[in-house]
Amino acid sequence: MNIRPLTRTYHVTGQLKPGDLQQVAEAGYSTVICMRPDGEGWGQPKFSAIEEAANAAKLKAYYLPVGGAAVPMEQAQKLHTLLKETEGPILAFCASGNRCAGLYQMAQQIGG
Repeated sequence: MNIRPLTRTYHVTGQLKPGDLQQVAEAGYSTVICMRPDGEGWGQPKFSAIEEAANAAKLKAYYLPVGGAAVPMEQAQKLHTLLKETEGPILAFCASGNRCAGLYQMAQQIGG
């Protein structure tokens, strides 16, 4: 895993596999956010498999898929709300981590 911290509590990375989630929990994360739509890439695990492994590792898992180059404002609003309601370090992932970083920047622009 190539984890990049954007803030003290929000980090991004590329695709996680179900087998990575125990290590994520052991690293101190409390929450994972999947921003990669199911079926986007060959060999990519479905979110249901990620969620199952996250639950087994005592992590909260959320699905906020962002497809293509455009980041929908609706997803930015959902992330904004999630960031306000979630305690502990968050690890967000997509194919490379770039969408997670972009959505985070959009979420920070939302007032409230």
